[in-house]
Amino acid sequence: MKASRTCVAVDLGAESGRVVLGTFDGERLESHVIHRFQTRTKVIGARLQWNFADLLYQVQQGLQCSGSAAKIDSVGADAWGLDYGYLSAAGRRLADPVCYRDSRTSGCLELAERLVGRDRLYQDTGIQLMEINSIFQWLAESRSSGVPTGADRILMIPDLVHNYLSGAAVAEFSDVTTTGAYDVRGRRWATTLLSDLGIRTDLLPEVVDSGTVLGRLHSSLATGKNLRDTLVIAPASHDTASAVVATPLEEEADCYISSGTWSLVGVELPEPISGPAAQAANLSNEGGARGTIRLLGNVTGLWILQECRRQMARQGTDLDYHTLVELAAESPARTAIIDVNRPEFLRPGDMPARIRQYCRDTGQGIPADPGQLTRCILEGLALRYRVSVEQIGAVIGKPLKRIYVVGGGAQNSLLNRLTANLTGLPVHAGLVEAASTGNLLVQLMALGDLDGLTEARQVLRTSCRQTVYEPQDRALWQEHFERFALLTAAGPFGHEVAHV
Repeated sequence: MKASRTCVAVDLGAESGRVVLGTFDGERLESHVIHRFQTRTKVIGARLQWNFADLLYQVQQGLQCSGSAAKIDSVGADAWGLDYGYLSAAGRRLADPVCYRDSRTSGCLELAERLVGRDRLYQDTGIQLMEINSIFQWLAESRSSGVPTGADRILMIPDLVHNYLSGAAVAEFSDVTTTGAYDVRGRRWATTLLSDLGIRTDLLPEVVDSGTVLGRLHSSLATGKNLRDTLVIAPASHDTASAVVATPLEEEADCYISSGTWSLVGVELPEPISGPAAQAANLSNEGGARGTIRLLGNVTGLWILQECRRQMARQGTDLDYHTLVELAAESPARTAIIDVNRPEFLRPGDMPARIRQYCRDTGQGIPADPGQLTRCILEGLALRYRVSVEQIGAVIGKPLKRIYVVGGGAQNSLLNRLTANLTGLPVHAGLVEAASTGNLLVQLMALGDLDGLTEARQVLRTSCRQTVYEPQDRALWQEHFERFALLTAAGPFGHEVAHV
């Protein structure tokens, strides 16, 4: 029997965060959310920034709750990609990180294309071109003196949390690969590319692998005997990379959808694929646990529904997600199509009005009520999932066999049924809290309790149940997909208007 362990996962999403307590008895992993909170933004001057002081306070509160419950062996953080902050030479955090949805990157992708070319941006990094990528945030800063005075080091969001927990000032592999500034094939920063764009390279941190022990919990946080000697371990610190660890993949043709604010549709590979077909599909090669590569397509995700819900609440209709999905299930199918990857659906604002305008501009019926609006969004997500599934299958040279859905979307039965119907593949809905579970599994690997991903996923199969959705009404949904292909003028393998 392996040693019993108690670990803490700090899992930060772009809408909410959670601190999760996990216990492992040598065979089964059990976890529960011990503290949940909103990840808040604020507007400072003209910039949309994260309220990072509040975020760290919430992390501290979760740690204290965890320490009051059990002796904690280790803690690690995962978070969304793209965003970052700065440290001074003395290790002081400088200003709050700017949110990737801020408008400062508008036009920066086009500028970078003029400076170095679209092919080079992709080939030097293997990462899909999105205007919100870190590299374009850095380009915006380089042209506006946006780097804080006294900056000595740049760290991604989970690395900033690890710095707060332990004092370490290094970056973990999976998250830096989302920046668009890291050579995923050479496993190094793309410094020549950055220099040619006029972006500073002296601030870039050392990159370490997932499972690296960063040190012990800072004494100011290790209050009480249960937090003394707690190790700080870098998991696969990009939240999707952690979620993929907690996906029971069995073979290369298994597809995952990490479904949350963003939807990441991909496969796990030993090496990146960045040839012409991958570039044409704008697929991303992002890092995973144990040096794996996540070849994926990025779909805007449930952000659109989240923003619709916020706008409806502002207008006096405050419905929870469960109610919205129930109303959508009762609404007629296949009445209106939206392309969820359109740029107008990226920024905060009146999302219902934007959806209705898109339908009006494309000569379709207008979603009139919350149920019809939600139905339109969920069908739009499933349509984009099919595009990504077919693109990935073409790039790896084999059709995908099954889809594993993890994250918040795993509990959305309507979206899972739509995904099965549109892709023609069985959909296995798994863990809602997949990122925190994968985070815990990597910590257990680092502690020596699990021997790699195969054993971790065997623990996962023992500990968790799944719901399977089989495809239905294939002819009707095939016709719907063909309407989508005509509407977007892209076809299943063409260039989309925007990959964001």
